[in-house]
Amino acid sequence: MATVELRFSALPEHVRTARLVAAAVARRAGVEEAVLDEVRLAVGEACSRAVGLHRSHGVTAPVRVVLTEEEKVFSIEVGDEVPGPSGAAPGSHGGADDADAEGEDEMGLAVISGLVDDVEVSAGELGGLIRMSWPKPPSHPLP
Repeated sequence: MATVELRFSALPEHVRTARLVAAAVARRAGVEEAVLDEVRLAVGEACSRAVGLHRSHGVTAPVRVVLTEEEKVFSIEVGDEVPGPSGAAPGSHGGADDADAEGEDEMGLAVISGLVDDVEVSAGELGGLIRMSWPKPPSHPLP
Protein backbone atom coordinates (compact mmCIF):
# COMPACT_ATOMS: atom_id res chain seq x y z
CA MET A 1 0.00 0.00 0.00
CA ALA A 2 1.53 3.32 -1.12
CA THR A 3 0.37 6.61 0.38
CA VAL A 4 1.06 10.21 -0.57
CA GLU A 5 0.02 13.01 1.78
CA LEU A 6 -0.34 16.61 0.72
CA ARG A 7 -1.02 19.58 2.99
CA PHE A 8 -1.56 23.07 1.67
CA SER A 9 -2.59 26.50 2.93
CA ALA A 10 -6.27 27.21 2.41
CA LEU A 11 -5.72 29.37 -0.65
CA PRO A 12 -7.65 28.87 -3.90
CA GLU A 13 -4.47 28.94 -5.99
CA HIS A 14 -3.26 25.72 -4.32
CA VAL A 15 -6.30 23.73 -5.51
CA ARG A 16 -4.82 23.42 -9.00
CA THR A 17 -1.65 21.91 -7.55
CA ALA A 18 -3.69 19.39 -5.57
CA ARG A 19 -5.54 18.39 -8.77
CA LEU A 20 -2.27 17.91 -10.65
CA VAL A 21 -0.71 15.85 -7.85
CA ALA A 22 -3.86 13.69 -7.58
CA ALA A 23 -3.87 13.00 -11.32
CA ALA A 24 -0.15 12.14 -11.34
CA VAL A 25 -0.45 9.77 -8.38
CA ALA A 26 -3.61 8.17 -9.83
CA ARG A 27 -1.85 7.61 -13.17
CA ARG A 28 1.14 6.04 -11.40
CA ALA A 29 -1.25 3.86 -9.36
CA GLY A 30 -2.69 2.43 -12.58
CA VAL A 31 -6.07 4.19 -12.64
CA GLU A 32 -7.48 4.02 -16.17
CA GLU A 33 -6.68 7.00 -18.36
CA ALA A 34 -10.40 7.61 -19.02
CA VAL A 35 -11.01 8.07 -15.27
CA LEU A 36 -8.22 10.60 -14.67
CA ASP A 37 -10.40 13.60 -15.61
CA GLU A 38 -12.98 12.46 -13.03
CA VAL A 39 -10.23 12.20 -10.40
CA ARG A 40 -8.98 15.70 -11.25
CA LEU A 41 -12.45 17.26 -11.17
CA ALA A 42 -13.53 15.49 -7.98
CA VAL A 43 -10.34 16.46 -6.14
CA GLY A 44 -10.72 20.03 -7.37
CA GLU A 45 -14.29 20.23 -6.04
CA ALA A 46 -13.37 18.63 -2.70
CA CYS A 47 -10.33 20.87 -2.22
CA SER A 48 -12.24 24.01 -3.25
CA ARG A 49 -14.91 23.10 -0.71
CA ALA A 50 -12.31 22.61 2.05
CA VAL A 51 -10.56 25.88 1.16
CA GLY A 52 -13.89 27.74 1.23
CA LEU A 53 -14.81 26.26 4.62
CA HIS A 54 -11.42 27.12 6.12
CA ARG A 55 -11.56 30.69 4.81
CA SER A 56 -15.17 31.35 5.85
CA HIS A 57 -14.58 29.98 9.36
CA GLY A 58 -11.16 31.59 9.91
CA VAL A 59 -9.32 28.26 10.16
CA THR A 60 -5.58 28.65 9.53
CA ALA A 61 -4.72 24.94 9.53
CA PRO A 62 -3.77 23.41 6.18
CA VAL A 63 -6.15 21.38 4.02
CA ARG A 64 -5.18 17.68 4.00
CA VAL A 65 -5.21 15.39 0.97
CA VAL A 66 -4.25 11.73 1.37
CA LEU A 67 -3.87 9.58 -1.76
CA THR A 68 -3.67 5.84 -1.18
CA GLU A 69 -2.93 3.07 -3.66
CA GLU A 70 -4.05 -0.40 -2.69
CA GLU A 71 -4.12 -3.59 -4.73
CA LYS A 72 -7.58 -3.10 -6.23
CA VAL A 73 -8.52 0.48 -5.40
CA PHE A 74 -7.15 4.01 -5.47
CA SER A 75 -8.58 6.34 -2.82
CA ILE A 76 -8.35 10.00 -1.96
CA GLU A 77 -9.34 11.69 1.29
CA VAL A 78 -9.74 15.46 1.49
CA GLY A 79 -10.03 16.77 5.02
CA ASP A 80 -10.84 20.13 6.50
CA GLU A 81 -10.50 21.24 10.12
CA VAL A 82 -13.78 23.11 10.43
CA PRO A 83 -15.58 21.59 13.42
CA GLY A 84 -19.11 20.42 12.80
CA PRO A 85 -21.52 19.24 15.45
CA SER A 86 -21.26 15.53 16.19
CA GLY A 87 -24.04 13.70 14.41
CA ALA A 88 -24.26 16.45 11.78
CA ALA A 89 -25.78 15.66 8.43
CA PRO A 90 -23.12 14.61 5.92
CA GLY A 91 -21.46 17.64 4.41
CA SER A 92 -22.87 20.12 6.91
CA HIS A 93 -20.74 22.21 9.19
CA GLY A 94 -22.23 24.14 12.06
CA GLY A 95 -22.07 27.89 12.14
CA ALA A 96 -22.51 28.64 8.43
CA ASP A 97 -24.89 31.59 8.42
CA ASP A 98 -24.71 32.33 4.73
CA ALA A 99 -27.34 30.43 2.73
CA ASP A 100 -25.41 31.03 -0.51
CA ALA A 101 -22.31 29.35 0.92
CA GLU A 102 -24.41 26.39 2.03
CA GLY A 103 -25.91 26.12 -1.45
CA GLU A 104 -22.44 26.17 -3.02
CA ASP A 105 -21.34 23.48 -0.56
CA GLU A 106 -24.26 21.26 -1.53
CA MET A 107 -23.62 21.88 -5.25
CA GLY A 108 -19.96 20.87 -4.82
CA LEU A 109 -20.99 17.67 -3.04
CA ALA A 110 -23.51 16.93 -5.80
CA VAL A 111 -20.80 17.35 -8.45
CA ILE A 112 -18.48 15.02 -6.53
CA SER A 113 -21.25 12.43 -6.14
CA GLY A 114 -21.89 12.61 -9.89
CA LEU A 115 -18.22 12.02 -10.69
CA VAL A 116 -17.38 9.34 -8.12
CA ASP A 117 -19.36 6.14 -7.58
CA ASP A 118 -17.80 5.44 -4.19
CA VAL A 119 -17.88 8.62 -2.08
CA GLU A 120 -18.33 9.12 1.65
CA VAL A 121 -18.81 12.49 3.36
CA SER A 122 -18.53 12.94 7.11
CA ALA A 123 -18.34 15.85 9.54
CA GLY A 124 -17.43 15.78 13.20
CA GLU A 125 -15.92 17.79 16.02
CA LEU A 126 -12.45 17.63 14.44
CA GLY A 127 -13.55 18.61 10.94
CA GLY A 128 -14.95 17.16 7.76
CA LEU A 129 -13.72 14.44 5.44
CA ILE A 130 -14.58 13.48 1.89
CA ARG A 131 -13.39 9.97 1.02
CA MET A 132 -13.47 8.96 -2.65
CA SER A 133 -12.26 5.79 -4.33
CA TRP A 134 -11.91 4.37 -7.81
CA PRO A 135 -11.32 0.74 -8.82
CA LYS A 136 -8.04 -0.12 -10.44
CA PRO A 137 -8.04 -2.43 -13.45
CA PRO A 138 -6.55 -5.85 -12.75
CA SER A 139 -2.84 -5.88 -13.42
CA HIS A 140 -1.75 -8.11 -16.26
CA PRO A 141 1.50 -10.02 -16.02
CA LEU A 142 4.08 -9.03 -18.58
CA PRO A 143 4.66 -11.59 -21.38
